[in-house]
Amino acid sequence: MTFWGTRGSIACAGPHTVKYGGNTSCLEVLCGDERLIFDAGSGLPMLGRHVLANEGPVDTQVFLTHTHLDHIIGMPFFALFHIPGLTVPVYAGHLKPVGMSLHGVLSDMMRAPLFPVPPEIFGANVSFNDFEAGEVLHPLDGVSLRTAPLNHPNGACGYRIEYDGKAIAYITDTEHYPDRMDDRVLDLIQGAGIMIYDATYTDEEYEKFVGFGHSTWQEGIRLADAANVETLVIFHHDPSHTDDMMDEIAADVEKARPGTIVAREGMTLTL
Repeated sequence: MTFWGTRGSIACAGPHTVKYGGNTSCLEVLCGDERLIFDAGSGLPMLGRHVLANEGPVDTQVFLTHTHLDHIIGMPFFALFHIPGLTVPVYAGHLKPVGMSLHGVLSDMMRAPLFPVPPEIFGANVSFNDFEAGEVLHPLDGVSLRTAPLNHPNGACGYRIEYDGKAIAYITDTEHYPDRMDDRVLDLIQGAGIMIYDATYTDEEYEKFVGFGHSTWQEGIRLADAANVETLVIFHHDPSHTDDMMDEIAADVEKARPGTIVAREGMTLTL
């Protein structure tokens, strides 16, 4: 898996975010030779250019946790969407239960006066597919995606990618509960080789942002320990957290749970 965007809320390019990256959420997962993409933040266009330069036009699939702007802002600029003949389905699991659709949401974003061209400008066969968080998806032979709803304003969907006897849990944009662990998250992450978790805040910061829909690295450690996760990766860094602050967090995380990784843009992990 490769991280093409690790920030939450808004992209924050600049001299103080070089080490950990300034682009918003985008994760590339390779299952053998097949590619799945999770979230379409501002890191997605870089991923598209990389794929074209190194592999040429190839089909792929995109799975969204939700459709807040920081997780979909890269979609109009994803090169593979604009290549005739390619098939690139996009999926979301949080809209169908509330009577909305992924195509409708993207059309609203790519509409005047917000954007000059609609999704119909895409040259590839881009389909928009709504499912209900909680379903099990089978996007590729030998690959299962278990899903579950997350605790986030307007809804979000967590994923557990299972392939070749291994599991990666992608749990971002979720707020923990003050009095208990989230059973749905625990179920998705149980025994995972890698758990990628929304650690936007520290426990100390979180008190000021209750209700914003995000969690802390300390809660990530508590969940990972409870579910026997092998490696925790903290993710969705707050845009106000500079590289120096992220270095401090990384040092604290290492003391609390040795081997925990702080996601950096461009980082590749193998399971």
